[in-house]
Amino acid sequence: MNTHSPARRRGLTALLALGVTATASLGAPGAAVARDASGATAPSSSISWGPCPREGNPPGHPPSPKARCATVKVPLDWSKPQGKKIGLFVARYPASNPAKRIGVLMSNPGGPGAPGADDALYADDPYDGYGPAVRERFDMVGFDPRGTGRSGGARCDESILDEIPARPRDAAEFQRLRTLNGRLAQSCLRRTGPLVAHMDGESVARDMDAIRAALGERRISFIGHSYGTFLGERYARLFPDRLRALALDSAMDPDRPGAERTLMDGSVSLNNTLERVAAWCVRNASCALKGKDLAAVTDTLFARADAGTLRDPGSTGPTRRKVSADQLSDFLSAALSGWSPEGTARQLAALHTGKGKVNWTSSAGDPVARLVLCRDEDYRIRDYAHYRAIRDRVAKAAPHVRYNAQALDFVLACQGWTVPPKPRPARTRGELPPVLVVNATDDMATPLAGARRMARSFPNASLYTVDTVGHWLYSLPEPRHRIDAYLLGRTD
Repeated sequence: MNTHSPARRRGLTALLALGVTATASLGAPGAAVARDASGATAPSSSISWGPCPREGNPPGHPPSPKARCATVKVPLDWSKPQGKKIGLFVARYPASNPAKRIGVLMSNPGGPGAPGADDALYADDPYDGYGPAVRERFDMVGFDPRGTGRSGGARCDESILDEIPARPRDAAEFQRLRTLNGRLAQSCLRRTGPLVAHMDGESVARDMDAIRAALGERRISFIGHSYGTFLGERYARLFPDRLRALALDSAMDPDRPGAERTLMDGSVSLNNTLERVAAWCVRNASCALKGKDLAAVTDTLFARADAGTLRDPGSTGPTRRKVSADQLSDFLSAALSGWSPEGTARQLAALHTGKGKVNWTSSAGDPVARLVLCRDEDYRIRDYAHYRAIRDRVAKAAPHVRYNAQALDFVLACQGWTVPPKPRPARTRGELPPVLVVNATDDMATPLAGARRMARSFPNASLYTVDTVGHWLYSLPEPRHRIDAYLLGRTD
């Protein structure tokens, strides 16, 4: 569920095999949409556009000179529309062919808690941007969601993160985790103010509609990637008649799945990826574990970790540093998040033989992500016994990896969070366009099971699956072609 800057996206999607399955007919915007597409000029806008700031961008990577920026004021609390206002940073990359302009394509690149204006600031980036056909027909509009980036960045006491147990080993540590998470939430409230309680997806979806209105558009098209698909679902739930098209790339589970299902779906997907690496190892002479059952080797490594005999490998042999089962699961989650079987096998071989190097990872917390996630999802767990029972059931379903570290990080981050989950908004009556959902078969961040639930949540949706290990599929040629064709109203 993580996509931040354009440079970061490159590491999120890795191609395995571009085998494609459309589990429903590919939807395109309907006849009513075609009538909207006939307008040749942009409607009037109440936004005052100006130059985009050059500071705060990646070094040596200024935004496109065609992009323009502005601030849109919205209520801090949408239940009090006449109350205090906050500013949203909005960027627009205008359609290159106004005579063929369809309208606005709003986007969000993911998160949770990540800025999104870069989608417009770098719309013409040759790798991370959008294709010429899309840029010709749409004004690309991106924004930093409330509390992120240039939209009044939320602040918390991040020093507390270093004290929080990453993987609680007993009831005392689990309680300490809860206590410190609560202390972190209170620090966010002190340093940020009442915005802390209003960074949820429903509030952001209402912000999106305020941007639409300020642009003078009757309807928008929207493309969401990763956590951005959650925002797209929320917008469709609240404002169905204001959508021309809705494309959801690497889709979240919209049904508030809870701690166990979130951890289960992500862990099973990760386990499937390890089995694919094992199958690759059988076929490829370059595998460092050629001739061995890679999955069985991994199981043996876990047994050694449980027994306290697994050591961090060194250049000449095992070091004295013990490797725990949690460290092994965290390593596998990072190594298997993209398709790099040769490197994964090489590091597993190093652990197996004691010689070589392993790229260990750590769970770096992001308090801003918690401000969003713990309001949108309900990951609450009763107590440590309940937590262990969930972990045991997940480990049985995903025996080669035991758990998905990213999913577990999200679940644990919300234990003891003092700002409770916000109820899911009721669905507003209105006619939605056909919806396109795109997902990898093996995606540890947005598992296919959740994407299937996303597609089923709409009355008319197509699920387009790609036989790949990875995330954020718009970077791949065939998914990009399908998404672009859908957004442009084509059926090819």
